Amino acid sequence: MEPVRTVHGRAYPWGAKNIDTDVIIPAHWLKTTTRKGLGKGAFETVRAEPGNLFDDPRYAGSPLLIAGENFGCGSSREHAAWALADMGITAVIAPSYSDIFSGNAFKNGIVAVVLPQEAIDRLVEVAKTDEVTIDLETMTVTTPFQDRFTFEMDPFRRDCLMQGLDEIGLTLARDTAISKFESDAVESRPWITVGSGHEGFAVEGAGRT
Repeated sequence: MEPVRTVHGRAYPWGAKNIDTDVIIPAHWLKTTTRKGLGKGAFETVRAEPGNLFDDPRYAGSPLLIAGENFGCGSSREHAAWALADMGITAVIAPSYSDIFSGNAFKNGIVAVVLPQEAIDRLVEVAKTDEVTIDLETMTVTTPFQDRFTFEMDPFRRDCLMQGLDEIGLTLARDTAISKFESDAVESRPWITVGSGHEGFAVEGAGRT
């Protein structure tokens, strides 16, 4: 997972409320066995409408999406986060998210910023013409017009995003401690060593007098 410290660029000025995961990525796309290509199916029903903003060349490749409250509600499909990432979205700004989507976004390196509706309304207007910046270091969202909105985020999630650590990365970061624990365990409890041929006997006899 790539580290994310700042996200800067044009944003899709959507602002729509209660967007569920079936809108983000329709169910028939869930048959795929790879994450690649899911961006083509992202917001498929919205893209079917003429003049939709997701196919507007002004926002092509935008790394940010500005949405309304309760974004990512509905089913728990992780494909929703995969689809956003595959279409190049690195961050979403909304007043609220479903808990499952928020967790899936974090695990896939997508920054989910929570701001009040007043800030969302302002950012939707700004994004129609100018760029928006999210800074995880200062925990702010800013615009070229001196708008500055502060947000909060779970410190653990923020640290993982900034270091680019997913669950596998977190485990690998503790490789030294894990290896030491395993070697100490073998020395202090040799009967747990796999492949000795006497595991069953040793465990059965352990603790007997």
